[in-house]
Amino acid sequence: MRIPAHSVCTAIRDDIVSGVYERGGRLTEDLLARRYGVSRVPVREALRTLEAEGFVVTRRHAGACVAEPTEEEAADLLEIRLLLEPLAAARAAQRRTEAHLKVLRGLVRLGQERCRSGRGEDLASLGGWFHETLAQASGSAGLGTLLTQLRHKIAWMYVVRPSAAPAESWAEHAAIVDAVARGDAERSRTLTAAHAERVAAAHQWRPVRPGIPVRDSQHAVNTVSLPN
Repeated sequence: MRIPAHSVCTAIRDDIVSGVYERGGRLTEDLLARRYGVSRVPVREALRTLEAEGFVVTRRHAGACVAEPTEEEAADLLEIRLLLEPLAAARAAQRRTEAHLKVLRGLVRLGQERCRSGRGEDLASLGGWFHETLAQASGSAGLGTLLTQLRHKIAWMYVVRPSAAPAESWAEHAAIVDAVARGDAERSRTLTAAHAERVAAAHQWRPVRPGIPVRDSQHAVNTVSLPN
C-alpha cells in the first residue's frame, strides 16, 4: 500500500526539527525510502515540499540537504511570529466559534491543573495546541498555515528555556480566551502581543550539533507533528 506523500513529509520534517538530521546533512532518497518504509516517489515529493518550506535545499553535486539557517534568519522568523500571533488573536475575537472557545477553555483548564499539581511534562504540548487552536479560530487558513510553519521552524532553530512561573503563562492564556470570548479584538491583540514577547525572550539559538545518521532499517511513518 502506497503511503501518502504528506505523511512522509510530516515524518521527515519532524525528524529535521528534532535534530535527527544535522543542518547541512545530505538527504538521500534511497536511505529515506528505506527508513520510512516507502518508495522513492513520496520521498521525492516530500523533499520538494520541504524545500518550498525552507527546511531543505538542493545543492549541485550533493542533491537534497538540510538547510542551514543563520541566527539572523531565525531572529527574523521570531519577529514575524510576534507580529502574526496578535493579528490571529484579534481576528479570533471576531470570527471564533463556540467550538473554538470550548477547546481553548479546555486547554486552559488542563494547563492550570498541570501547574497546580506540578505535572508539567506536557505543558509545552498543551501550549502549542492552544496557539494552534487560536490561529484556527482566526478564520484565516492562510494565516493559520503561516503560523504553523513558523512554529515548526522556530522549534528547529531555538531551544526554549522552561518557564520559572508556568502558572503565569496559563493565566495569560486564560485572559486571552476571555477577551476572545467577549469579542474584544483590541484587547485580544494586546494581551497576545505581551504574552508572545515574554515567550520570545525565553528562546535561545540552537547551535549546530552532529545529527544521528539515517538508518537503513524500515520505520513506520509518524503522521503526528511535533508539539511546538
